[in-house]
Amino acid sequence: MKRWFGSGKPWVWLTASSISISLLAMLAITALLVGQGMRYLWPQPVWLMTLQPENGVQRAVLGEIYAEQTLSPQQLEQAGLAAAPAQTETRYLVKIGQREIHGQSFRVLLSRDIARIEKPADILVLKRMNNGTAYGYLAGMMEGEQPLVAADLPATLHHRVEQVQALLAMAQAIRMGEMAKINQQFEALRLEEKKRRLTNTLDNQALARLQAERIELQRQFDGLSHQLTALNQEINRDTVQLRDANGAIHLIPLRDIEQAWFPNTMNLWEKIGQWGNQAKHMLVHYSPDNNSAGQLFPAIFGTVLMVVLMSIIVMPLGVVAAIYLHEYAGKNSLTRWVRIAVVNLAGVPSIVYGVFGLGFFVYLIGGTLDQLFYSEALPNPTFGTPGLLWASLTLALLTLPVVIVATEEGLSRIPQSVRDGSLALGATKAETLWHVVIPMAVPAMMTGLILAVARAAGETAPLMLVGVVKSVPVLPVDDIFPYLHLERKFMHLGFQIYDLAFQSPDVEAARPLVYITALLLVLIVVGLNLAAIGIRHVLREKYRSLSL
Repeated sequence: MKRWFGSGKPWVWLTASSISISLLAMLAITALLVGQGMRYLWPQPVWLMTLQPENGVQRAVLGEIYAEQTLSPQQLEQAGLAAAPAQTETRYLVKIGQREIHGQSFRVLLSRDIARIEKPADILVLKRMNNGTAYGYLAGMMEGEQPLVAADLPATLHHRVEQVQALLAMAQAIRMGEMAKINQQFEALRLEEKKRRLTNTLDNQALARLQAERIELQRQFDGLSHQLTALNQEINRDTVQLRDANGAIHLIPLRDIEQAWFPNTMNLWEKIGQWGNQAKHMLVHYSPDNNSAGQLFPAIFGTVLMVVLMSIIVMPLGVVAAIYLHEYAGKNSLTRWVRIAVVNLAGVPSIVYGVFGLGFFVYLIGGTLDQLFYSEALPNPTFGTPGLLWASLTLALLTLPVVIVATEEGLSRIPQSVRDGSLALGATKAETLWHVVIPMAVPAMMTGLILAVARAAGETAPLMLVGVVKSVPVLPVDDIFPYLHLERKFMHLGFQIYDLAFQSPDVEAARPLVYITALLLVLIVVGLNLAAIGIRHVLREKYRSLSL
């Protein structure tokens, strides 16, 4: 046994076991996220449950069976639902939708409460922008005040839903495109007039020019408003008549419907197609008017943009600091204390960085910028409020120790003989660093970037203080100059997970979306890391000859 331990084989097996367990845990987490998130996208069958008569009245429930559990007699007795001796019951968690009517999206039923359960073929599912899903029978459609007569009502419904979605996209393009540009020009004229008044340079000629420009902008704005009014009239014209399980008719505006399908008549390929449509809608669709939590594009966009900006900021700072500490700083107690401080900074809780970013970046630097360059816009802050720039700087500060340590370790692995050989050939120290040392240390720098991205992409606590919000009216990037708006707030997948899991008014219905949002965050982190690993591999092969 002693010889076996001395051979080192136990440590090989221990290392292999640790790696295997880690890989299995990662695969298990991914499988859990995929499996639980699939419920949100995959069309589920809808059941009609006829309940036992109560006071001579028989009611029915329509919905998806979200979960079911067999309860033992002991569990029933403990819950105060005593049944016949040795008799078990099945408890169903049914997603009934229409939260605005029922007050909740789920209902719990026991098998004893159900007289009959069936799966009708003509059940319609409406995915809505507000108040969750609606289940029922398609009773008809209204075109304004008149019933819509059609030979194939389901096909007409699908066609009109697509038409209204296209009209909504046109209306959104007008509001967020031309009208937003005109509003920006109005604001620029207002600020110019205010600035001229403050500096006593507002003469009659300047005032006449400003007034003429306002009149022209107002004319353009009125024209767009008329177009928008006509579009909204057509969008708001049609409604769907949905009959519930008990025969009541509910009118649902067509503009509130994102998608409609009949799940109980779908074959496998139709379900796959519907799954693809829902996934596409979730990943690429964005509408500021939509209050649904199922739009993840703004959060995906904000997460990737923030990580890219953070990387652009942290890499030069971290690399320069590491080069100074390793190549230029003296070997004294001050340098040792700086290295200790850098290592300790990596262990500071992230919320502390958020508080620092709010106080230093937002209030101090942002407030100073507003006083110096945007005084005419005060008291409305421009940069003196949480936004994308301050979030990126805060996370750059948070991940800076990781980049410094990784880069300095890479520099320390370069033999001193390489530097001495370059200097002996007549190169200066700066030329040696630029042409020899830094290229050889690039893989280590990329390793620091990979670690920084992995940590920054999943942070949530500091972002809640320096720029992330639940929803945004506009994205940080658009076609309005200067195109990238660093002062705007943004959305983040990590904050979306927190908000859906703890702040949602309907936590049970949002649970599958929590899993799929977490899966997307994992995939984004893995994708960014793979990109950095690929760049590191290319650079390592490019500069391999320098280390020979």
